[in-house]
Amino acid sequence: MSFNIDKQTADELNLMGKYRNGSIFHLFNQVKTAGGQQVLDEIFRSPLEDAAAINERAAVFQAFQQANQAFPFDVSQLSMMREYLDGAIVGNTAITLIDTLIKKGLSSLTRDERYRKKVQGLQATIVTLKRCYLFLQTLTPPTDQYAAKVAAIKNILSDKEVDKLMNIDIYQPLSVKTLAFYDHLLKGPLQDAMEQVMAFIYELDMYVAVSDVARIKGFSYAQALPKGKNVLTVKGLRHPCLQGAIGNDLHMQEGSNVLFLTGANMAGKSTLMKSVGICMYLAHMGFPIAADSMVFSAREGICSSINVADNIHLGYSHFYAEVVRVKQAAQAAASGKRLLLMFDELFKGTNVKDAYDGTLAVTAAFAEYQDCLFIVSTHIIEVGEALRGNSNIRFAFLPTVMEGGRPRYTYRLQEGITEDRQGMMIIRNEGILELIRS
Repeated sequence: MSFNIDKQTADELNLMGKYRNGSIFHLFNQVKTAGGQQVLDEIFRSPLEDAAAINERAAVFQAFQQANQAFPFDVSQLSMMREYLDGAIVGNTAITLIDTLIKKGLSSLTRDERYRKKVQGLQATIVTLKRCYLFLQTLTPPTDQYAAKVAAIKNILSDKEVDKLMNIDIYQPLSVKTLAFYDHLLKGPLQDAMEQVMAFIYELDMYVAVSDVARIKGFSYAQALPKGKNVLTVKGLRHPCLQGAIGNDLHMQEGSNVLFLTGANMAGKSTLMKSVGICMYLAHMGFPIAADSMVFSAREGICSSINVADNIHLGYSHFYAEVVRVKQAAQAAASGKRLLLMFDELFKGTNVKDAYDGTLAVTAAFAEYQDCLFIVSTHIIEVGEALRGNSNIRFAFLPTVMEGGRPRYTYRLQEGITEDRQGMMIIRNEGILELIRS
């Protein structure tokens, strides 16, 4: 089973994208190596569903954050080691020796750089393995699973030939025989072992980078509960990419699994919903979250409808694209999966009467799925009044405070249904009517 999130949801939450400005991936992408970036990308694409696995990974991040651990490897040395290990193996030890002698001869007679690169690659490997060995002597694994991973790397480094390699003085000339022997050994019998070491180092790069972001940003870590429960309790929730963002508390549980959110345009409804979705996604990765604390039941996926657009290629109007999206969400909920589903301003692509009827009907129908968590926002406040008979729907709003005829948005979540109707006042404040008449 894999955590279910489609491209639209990922795009609306701006999760992916190494070079996309403001993406969540970009926020955490402070790794120093290409391998570390690949590990980060794989984790972003594969959130966890198992509560124990989520808590395990979060515990490792926390330990690195508390230790304020710096990345202990030289990036240029790692790059040379990677290039060296990726080089082709030419045969058995004898053939490798002959090949090395030929390369040395060519380096003396021509500008052939292969022998020099081979020497530098082995030297970089010696330096990296030695640093890894020394680092592991100081590391206290935070979990049993990570301790097993550390023990496996220690076992590789304790190999008799690897130990001999680490004790070679790189400032003394390497003999052709030594160079050929380790070239064959590291790229042949010990190839898988060296890949395990490199994978450990790349993962370490990711752990250090992400925990550094968490410490600088003041992020915390969520506690995951088994899927059987239906709980989401988060305090001080905010958007991780917004400076000075206002934190909000949110609590949803079995018997109160639908949040009906109202508020004026620009009051912060969409940002709050995105914050919830991002926080939930990061929590399932075991990553730090932009909140003071969070306890949640593991979900099986997230589905959002926040920025639905028309589709010219399929001939969909804005309204029909919304209908299709709601249908997809309904199919996902009906599948029996425990999901987080979020809908921002349902049916805004049609007239007010149809939007009212559609929002009321869809919200009431979704409220019957007690195993999912729902957040529905609208500025048609009359829908909220019509839904008050549903015991599992909680009503909250983001208020607008008028100051001298100008709106001020607090971004602080409050209980109830808003009475704010400042649309025409904003239109007048902008002088639109006067501009048209003139």
